[in-house]
Amino acid sequence: MQIMTIARRAIVASFAASLLCGCAALDRLKNIGEPPALAAVDNPTTRPGYKPVQMPMPAAQPASYNPNSLWRNGSRAFFKDQRAHQVGDILTVKVNITDKANIANGTKRSRDNVEDSGITDFFGKQKLPVLNSALPTRIFSGDSTSSSEGKGSVDRSEALSTNVAGVVTQVLPNGNLVIEGRQEIRVNFEIRELIVAGVVRPEDIESDNTIDSNKIAQARIAYGGRGQITDVQQPRYGQQVLDVVLPF
Repeated sequence: MQIMTIARRAIVASFAASLLCGCAALDRLKNIGEPPALAAVDNPTTRPGYKPVQMPMPAAQPASYNPNSLWRNGSRAFFKDQRAHQVGDILTVKVNITDKANIANGTKRSRDNVEDSGITDFFGKQKLPVLNSALPTRIFSGDSTSSSEGKGSVDRSEALSTNVAGVVTQVLPNGNLVIEGRQEIRVNFEIRELIVAGVVRPEDIESDNTIDSNKIAQARIAYGGRGQITDVQQPRYGQQVLDVVLPF
């Protein structure tokens, strides 16, 4: 019964997916020969699925003023350090990755074993006592041969250079900052996504409020995309399932 239930759910999901694909195909057929229509300018808060942005923020501090002073405490003064230092602050991460690796390994081994045992003389006699039969010259014999050879090589060259703004999400007890930045760019029907996260020292943040990616501890940097081109480059889900399930 459980297998039948799973099968029915899979069939329903496939049917629903086919309907969605059919609707998308109809829309594309309807717009053949026409330029893509621009979205109307409207109030983004009225769109379906709209959610207000919630970001980590520091605790509110009451503003205080000093007598005979033209500037209040805690304001963004001209001589104040503008580098990120508390939750909610923004800094720019300069991602510069140049990764090259060239590794070649080779192993080879072989082994030959031969086992041979027999009796040539049994207490000076050439025949077995009582049985009066000739002594076996070979009681046990065996041989084995094994060999293996393996080769492997890695030749990789990667480069990524871009900037992304990150937000301070946490201040650790020792003063280090936990940051996270996400950037999405859509061109036609393809989205490029860049994610940067990790831990930085306030001392490593430069005077222009930027930091190099190689100074981020526990760095997590992901750069990829999704869309029509990415879908074509990926194998179909059925092939991916077979690659995992098939033992040969």
